[in-house]
Amino acid sequence: MAAFEKAQPRLGEDGITIIAASTDPLEKAKETVAAHSLTFPVGYGLPLRETAATLGAFYEERRGFLQSTGFLVKPDKTIAVAQYSSGPIGRLVWQDVVGLVQFYNKQAK
Repeated sequence: MAAFEKAQPRLGEDGITIIAASTDPLEKAKETVAAHSLTFPVGYGLPLRETAATLGAFYEERRGFLQSTGFLVKPDKTIAVAQYSSGPIGRLVWQDVVGLVQFYNKQAK
């Protein structure tokens, strides 16, 4: 999330908006927002197991958390890309998001 925060000016050039959501309770979410100086919206308190089931996210029962799940949503509200991580790697990076948005924009012309 920190990298996306720092890249917001560049992402904005292509009309890309960032939002995040978490299963963390409000206080923990506030800590994350403060620690990374996040300015984009961050939802909190999503129900853990229900969110995993709805999104198809990997739920790590032993440690009680969801692995990172990311989506690139088109302006028409359809999902262009869904990224599901099953461990500490495999997350969306802002550079790939910019490249894909630019590709879609070229295809639309």
